[in-house]
Amino acid sequence: MGIDSSDLFGPLFEAPSLVRVVPVLVPLPVPVAYSYAVPEGVHVEPGSVVQVPVGPRQLIGVVWDGDNDDKLDPKKLRPLTLVFDCPPLSKEMRDFVDWVASYTLSPPGLVARMAIRAPAALDPEPMVEGLRYLGGQPERLTPARARVLDLAGEEEIPWTRSGLAHAAGVSMSVVDGLTAQGIFETVFLPPPPVVARPDPDYIRPRIEGPQKQASVDILESIRAGGFSASLIDGVTGSGKTEVYFEAIAETLRRGKQVLILLPEIALTSSFLERFQERFGAKPGEWHSDLAPRMREKVWRGVVTGEVKVVAGARSALFLPFEDLGLIIVDEEHDPAYKQEDRVFYNARDMAVVRARIGDFPIVLVSATPSVESQVNGLAGRYNTVHLPTRFGDAAMPDLHLVDMRRHPPERGGFLSPVLLRAMKKTLERGEQSLLFLNRRGYAPLTLCRVCGHRFQCPQCSSWLVEHRFKSQIQCHQCGYSERTPEACPECGTFDHLVACGPGVERIAEEVEKHFPEARTIVMSSDLLGGVKRMRIELEAIAKGEADIVIGTQLVAKGHNFPLMTLVGIVDSDLGLSNGDPRAAERTFQLLSQVTGRAGRTGLKSHGLLQTFQPQHPVMQAIVSGDAGAFYEREIAEREKAILPPFGRLASLIVSADTRADAETHARGLRAAAPKVTGISVLGPAEAPLALVRGRHRFRLLVHGRRNSDMQAFLRAMLENGPKQRGSVQIQLDIDPQSFL
Repeated sequence: MGIDSSDLFGPLFEAPSLVRVVPVLVPLPVPVAYSYAVPEGVHVEPGSVVQVPVGPRQLIGVVWDGDNDDKLDPKKLRPLTLVFDCPPLSKEMRDFVDWVASYTLSPPGLVARMAIRAPAALDPEPMVEGLRYLGGQPERLTPARARVLDLAGEEEIPWTRSGLAHAAGVSMSVVDGLTAQGIFETVFLPPPPVVARPDPDYIRPRIEGPQKQASVDILESIRAGGFSASLIDGVTGSGKTEVYFEAIAETLRRGKQVLILLPEIALTSSFLERFQERFGAKPGEWHSDLAPRMREKVWRGVVTGEVKVVAGARSALFLPFEDLGLIIVDEEHDPAYKQEDRVFYNARDMAVVRARIGDFPIVLVSATPSVESQVNGLAGRYNTVHLPTRFGDAAMPDLHLVDMRRHPPERGGFLSPVLLRAMKKTLERGEQSLLFLNRRGYAPLTLCRVCGHRFQCPQCSSWLVEHRFKSQIQCHQCGYSERTPEACPECGTFDHLVACGPGVERIAEEVEKHFPEARTIVMSSDLLGGVKRMRIELEAIAKGEADIVIGTQLVAKGHNFPLMTLVGIVDSDLGLSNGDPRAAERTFQLLSQVTGRAGRTGLKSHGLLQTFQPQHPVMQAIVSGDAGAFYEREIAEREKAILPPFGRLASLIVSADTRADAETHARGLRAAAPKVTGISVLGPAEAPLALVRGRHRFRLLVHGRRNSDMQAFLRAMLENGPKQRGSVQIQLDIDPQSFL
């Protein structure tokens, strides 16, 4: 019999008798809550955060709703080890966790874990040692001591040691000397707030014309109370942010909390600054690059209601707000809202669910809304607010297609003469150009001219991408890397390795050749320096400290570059060359967002799209500015094929150490699928990425009509299918966004 680790130092609860049984969700991939005994005299309720023994380990869990088995003898159950001193998760939050778990077919404990992912914040922060001025004079009054006494006597409030020393402009030893002489006494102060409270009336908003009417429409839905979903559909630079800032201000006046979801929070320092300009304080941040100590402070502030506004990435949706009253989903179309790890969910869709469960408004925002949101607007499920023109009547960029068959680049290059001439003129005017290519690194493939050997990842069915800045070739699936070889490992020939195709680093090399005097910045997520470097470089671009910017999709997301007047899309066709049913929509959205970086401050601007398919409907929709016609065509095609939002999809990836095991299990699942009208199973077939991290992958795609009970179908399929044995794993994704 194993020894309970809590017994090593004695039980944390002293009470000898156990009188109650409660269900507890633990962060493990199990389908039900575990039962635990509650020691006598200990108070818990549904939502209480507790520590419990699971085998030899101690885990953090949540007391859940529901009845326990009356046949269980409390005396035979292990007791709760600890109850944390923090507010319990609300009924609203618990209902949301249950809904997400049921919809995504995920273990509820893993969903609940996302709500309590700051364990150090579960207990209150300790009090801070401070000083209170008692009066009197020191034995010797120096100028430094006089400054401290003048400040302390004037304010008549407790100070921290460091705060008083900093405010008086002296060293802490001066403050310590006065304390030793009895001038100050030690007191304990509550910890300072993580962020100041935003003031909804800090400044008068600058909204006019269409913005004013849009803000009236949004405010009406907020003042009406209860659940409502609104879609702000406005061209880039139309002032969508200012409109939803008014919704935030109204919610704050009502004393409620606000969640702002952003696809790339770590890169949006400009957004945080705009928020501070409007409300006098920054919002709390929540994202993976936040320091652990700050995450703990924000989590605690959210659950106690001290933090009123959080701007965060998709995981912020699971923060246990005390009194959430509004959710904003900015750039709602962005694929970054889809999580594809452990619990697979789309934060945009789950945000709508959370607002409905909480009975409060949600506002979705985009210059290029998703087809799903467009259909919801047309069906009247969303209140759609249009902003058709840019703020201050700034003109949209003039967009033109560059037919690469008629205007090819010079040998070995990738930039058309048409684009190079436009860049030269832009540089002469002292304005900025942006070259966009959604491909990291130097080249997507390296091969040997002599024997044809291609460098492939040893663990994945993907090519190794050359990163010349790092002198490495890397796999973008698993992270494998090696030094860029000098000779071919197959035939041993030196100096015959050739890079095929362009990445942003190769485009930078070509730009350097044509414009050696220009100040060039390359923006890509895999460059050294991480988020901090990117924020510095984005600020430099905004200040005009760069002439030419070469970037991946990082540069497409909401940035405001005042001097940017030319945008060149190096390979407009890149996103159209795969089997993704959303390929046309995503290409349209991405290219529209990128070209929208130009001319936002009123300067005459241009966008040039290099393409080999100038007649493609996506290309024609972008240059004509007729987004309505594109969406109308895309919606009609989706409806005809019964694809989302008119139908439903679910993806199952079966992986194993051997190809045979993965294929056999996938075929067993297919054979176990129920015979149901309106739902069909496609596959199994090898996934496009058939090998990832040494695991062989087979894909099943389940397709059903909109009213199909997809979850019941999948549950039956998994229950009746073969049991997982050996290395076999199943990845289940409801409403998949990726088809690799």
